[in-house]
Amino acid sequence: MRAVTAGPDAYEVVLREDPEGWSVLITDHDGATLSERAWRDAAEAMTYASTVRQHLYWLSPKKFREYYRITEPA
Repeated sequence: MRAVTAGPDAYEVVLREDPEGWSVLITDHDGATLSERAWRDAAEAMTYASTVRQHLYWLSPKKFREYYRITEPA
C-alpha cells in the first residue's frame, strides 16, 4: 500500500509486512527510507500509515519534515 506526493519534496508512505510484524516507511522520491516505524499488527500499522498519508496532504513539506523529524533535503 503506497501514497505519493509530487514535486521536489515528494514522499511515499509504504506499508510492509515481514515475519516479525508490520512496518510503515516514509521514503523519498528515490526510494530511500527516511523514517521507519514497526507495528505488531496490521490494524495498528494501517492506522498509522493512514495518519501519515493525511499529513502528507494537510501539512506543508516543511511542517511534515519537522513533525516526522526528517532531515531537510540538500
